[in-house]
Amino acid sequence: MSDRDLRDRAPSSSEGGARPALRRCVRVDPDVFATEHWSRRPLLSTAEELGGTFTDLLDLDAVDELLSRRGLRTPFLRIAKDGAVVDAKRFTSPQGAGAEVADQVSSDAVLRLFAEGSTVVLQGLHRLWPPLIDFAGQLAADLGHPTQVNAYVTPPSSRGFSPHYDVHDVFVLQVAGEKHWTIHEPVLADPLRTHPWTDRAAEVAAAAERAPVIDTVLRPGDALYLPRGYIHSAVALGEISAHLTVGVHSVTRWGAVESALDLVRTLAADDPSLRGSLPLGVDLADPDATTEDVAAVLSGLQRWLADVDPAAVADALRARTWGQVRPAPVAPLAQSAAAAALTADTVLRVRPLLRAQLRAPAGDRVALVAGRRTHDLPADTHPALAALLAAGELKVGDLPGLDAGDQLTLARRLVTEAIAVVPDARPGGAGGHHGGRGDTGGA
Repeated sequence: MSDRDLRDRAPSSSEGGARPALRRCVRVDPDVFATEHWSRRPLLSTAEELGGTFTDLLDLDAVDELLSRRGLRTPFLRIAKDGAVVDAKRFTSPQGAGAEVADQVSSDAVLRLFAEGSTVVLQGLHRLWPPLIDFAGQLAADLGHPTQVNAYVTPPSSRGFSPHYDVHDVFVLQVAGEKHWTIHEPVLADPLRTHPWTDRAAEVAAAAERAPVIDTVLRPGDALYLPRGYIHSAVALGEISAHLTVGVHSVTRWGAVESALDLVRTLAADDPSLRGSLPLGVDLADPDATTEDVAAVLSGLQRWLADVDPAAVADALRARTWGQVRPAPVAPLAQSAAAAALTADTVLRVRPLLRAQLRAPAGDRVALVAGRRTHDLPADTHPALAALLAAGELKVGDLPGLDAGDQLTLARRLVTEAIAVVPDARPGGAGGHHGGRGDTGGA
């Protein structure tokens, strides 16, 4: 195993099988999907080809539970009717004694609106519903790009949103009922966040009148992949229809552009020639008055851009992306109890789906980047950290290069900082090395 393998640990596609979440969504091998469809063209996969359904992720009973018993608040719920978003005040209110927060979902108001033909949109389910917390995290690991999950629940024969495109890729997973989907070619390839479809509403409407590239009915267990920019709309058929939309926030070259410009901005601020004031009384309405200054600025920025380290841009892009993804949840009470009761025989497991990078020691310190945070640790912990990241799981007493006391000190910090977890820990006691249900599955 190379030094780089020891230093950098992102969730591997081989953990739990080869891209298991992605395989649930596409009928082709993940490598074929990567070369022929990813960010290029749509892919329709039927339940028969996929060999299952998505009701373990969400079903209509779960939707009712979320709407009626989970204390849901906006913006975790949107409602749409005839292509327009319904004012949240129409379906939110305080919910009685001890729950006076005014933006809580009113289940009876949702009932009325749904019966009138409105579409219910549950947003951010990757933060709310345990099966989708797990699924979205694994799919993000499979793809190497952050994900989010919404659910769209539509009354019979209703259209939730007019034809539009998204600025992120999507996987559509049909959960219940049937929905007629119409897909058209993009009017803008690879749109960014700064390219909302509403800025091209006329072009989108015209494109939706042309022959579609996909015209199909999705049934339970069917899946549809759409690269960003593809125009789509859907109409529910003879019964309640529900589908999951998994949004994939692609890491793009434009993200690298933004990271590079951020670095140039920081570097260029140290240039006295770029900090100078324009002449007194300068007429900014006259382009000729600032031509010389603007030319000097552009020349200076070009010099600083040439000094930008590509590795620094890559690291900034990593930090931006890792800030958008979440590792598997941890159980705070159980892990706190386990950290207090560690022994040499306690098993430590790297927190599932944690993105981590162990850097080379600098003097007597070493940096461990874990998700959004960077941890400063003694340099003599480097062999132990490298071994744990490489193996994924070790007993405390097997952490190399440290004596027994330092092993326990490092292990306790790794657990309390949520870098590692103790499998099967329980709030009332340690649970360290025996088997059973893990604590990081999102339940």
